[in-house]
Parts: sequence; structure tokens; C-alpha cells
Amino acid sequence: MMAENVPVADCPLRRSMPLPYHRRMRRCLRPSLLCLAMLGAMPAQAAPLLARYEVRAAGLPVMEVEALLELDGPRYWVRTRIRTVGVAALFSTSDQVTLATGAWQGVVPHPESYRVAGMWQGGPRQVAIDWTQAGMPRLQALVPAETGEREAVPDSLRRGTMDALSALALLARTVAATGRCDATAHVYDGRRRADYTARTEGPAPIPEGAGWRGQALRCGLEAKLIAGRRTDQDPEEAQRPQPATAWMADLGQGRPPLPVAVDLPSRWFGSVRARLLGVETPPPQLLASELAEFPQQRR
Repeated sequence: MMAENVPVADCPLRRSMPLPYHRRMRRCLRPSLLCLAMLGAMPAQAAPLLARYEVRAAGLPVMEVEALLELDGPRYWVRTRIRTVGVAALFSTSDQVTLATGAWQGVVPHPESYRVAGMWQGGPRQVAIDWTQAGMPRLQALVPAETGEREAVPDSLRRGTMDALSALALLARTVAATGRCDATAHVYDGRRRADYTARTEGPAPIPEGAGWRGQALRCGLEAKLIAGRRTDQDPEEAQRPQPATAWMADLGQGRPPLPVAVDLPSRWFGSVRARLLGVETPPPQLLASELAEFPQQRR
């Protein structure tokens, strides 16, 4: 399904927003990150790639996402940077970098490390997780620390998990190998344990707003919290599945299929929409500077 590169058109702005804005936006964007991780997951390729996305809610730009990754060979790494922009940045400043590394066993990723650093919702955020060879995650750092406001995730639910970027790298390899989206992964992020599932919905036109047009493979996504909910959350609401839709397209020039669009419904903003703006091969100096933020994770 070849997609044609076209200029990206601006989305219309909505003049009125529900209040209080920052609380509604925070609840809206938190589940969206489960799907934005997919922006950094692609099938194996010969060289690293840099993909840039814009995220809009109610027609307003609220996030910029950069995904820098290499999935070729026996090992893989994926680095993403997520920044709030526009009105969202006025109410909740976030600038967060995430790096996942691991090794492939066939098409199955086996995570080794997961690192998060930066600011999220105006406060410092740090996560460090290492996986043992037996598949048990070991939490090395967590900022802010848990203070009993969230239920604990038992060992039985943490064993055999992976991080979100590794899970969605699995999805991307599945799409590349089979032409379908069907995949499941158990995900642990240091606070929560969730199940990610994907299903094939078939060919569909690429939605408006992306830098490409044509046909893509439409994938239905779902994230469901299994453990780690906040104690002040209603259990039924916390475990309600979070759906999304992604469009994977062949961009040509020898590149593998990429997610060109991701949509997820929102109770207050209609839909949160991520669109691929561009993809390129990063220069070596950019790779060196970007990966230097996590020197312990370099190959």
C-alpha cells in the first residue's frame, strides 16, 4: 500500500474548550501515550530513522513527538521525545525522553532496559527498569516515588512483561512479516501493568492531516489496565479499555511501513489525532548527541 507524500494541511481550530482545561487535557493525553509509543515502532531496517509527528486535540496542536530508532540486526533500540506545545504547554509543561533497548529472538523482542527522563505535567519524571534473562523487570529508579496512592503490581503480573516501545516494536514486526496487525503484549512501566492488543481492520484511506495520502493498513488498538490503578480511581473506570486506531503505510524509497496516523476517542475533545509530518535518515552527529543522554544504554 504505497502512500504519496503531500504537504500537511492545518487543522481548523476550535474556539471553545471545556474547563478546567489542564485537568481534562491531562486525563485525555495520558491514555494517548499508550498509542503514541507506536510512533516509534517500525519493522527492521538497514539504518536508523527519525520520524516526526504532530498531535492535536480539538483541532489544537498539543504535542510534538520525535521517534529515533534502529530495529535492524540481533538488537534494537527506540528513543522517543514527547513535548507539549501550544495551549497544552501553558497548563501542563512536559518534555520527556524515553529509551528502550533489547534483543530479538525471531520476531519477539526481549527487553533489557527502559529509561525515562525529563519533565511531565510540570514535575520531574524518571524511570529505570532492567529485565533479567528470565524476563523479570527490576525497578531501579522511580521519580516521583510511589507513596501508597496506587495499588502494587504483584510479581506474578510483572514476570514476562515488556516496556511499551518494545511491545509496539513487536506489533510493527508482525505487520511487516504478515501484513496484519494481530498481536498481544503484556506491558509494565514501573507503576502500571497493562495489556496491549491489536487487530486487523483491513485496507483504508489515510486520514486527512498526515503528510501522505493513499491507502494504508488500518489497525484497531486497545490498552487495558490490569494492575496499578490509583486508589482514588473507580476500579471499573480504571480498567475500561482505551481504544485507538492506527494507519500503517508503505512510504516508499525502501522504507518499511510506518504509522502515518493514530486516532483515539476522547470524552471531552472528540478525538486526539497524531499525524506523521516527515521521516528522514538522521546524520551521525544527531545520533551521537541524542543517545548521549543515556550513555549506559548505548550498544
